[in-house]
Amino acid sequence: MTDRHTTNESAFTFIEVLVALAIAVIGLLGLLRLHLISVASAEAAQATTEAVFLAQEKLAEASAARYPTQGTKSGTAEQNGHHFAWRIEITEANSPNLRDLTVRGLCQIRAFVTWQHGAGQKSVQMTTYVANRRIHE
Repeated sequence: MTDRHTTNESAFTFIEVLVALAIAVIGLLGLLRLHLISVASAEAAQATTEAVFLAQEKLAEASAARYPTQGTKSGTAEQNGHHFAWRIEITEANSPNLRDLTVRGLCQIRAFVTWQHGAGQKSVQMTTYVANRRIHE
């Protein structure tokens, strides 16, 4: 009498396991790439936000004076590992829209902030106008 065991159990073959692992790895590599892109985008957005804050700060400093003197000021700043170069230009307001009007005591303040991003250079520019607070006679 022979005792035969016949099983109808099915199992995964080695090839099937390798194919499933290869598909999972390809999917995970795509997710990793997407994560790296999102981290780079977040860093670029942070640098831009810091540049805008720096430009606003420099505009506020320049406009805090009673009537800022004309000229150019520049410098550098470092915030959260980013290096920024800034420049403030204060000039009399010479807008084409104001050409027909005689406007006295209005100056234009322009803030420029630049920084290195990858191989290129990024920049932010902001402009405001300040009126002379003294009463003209």
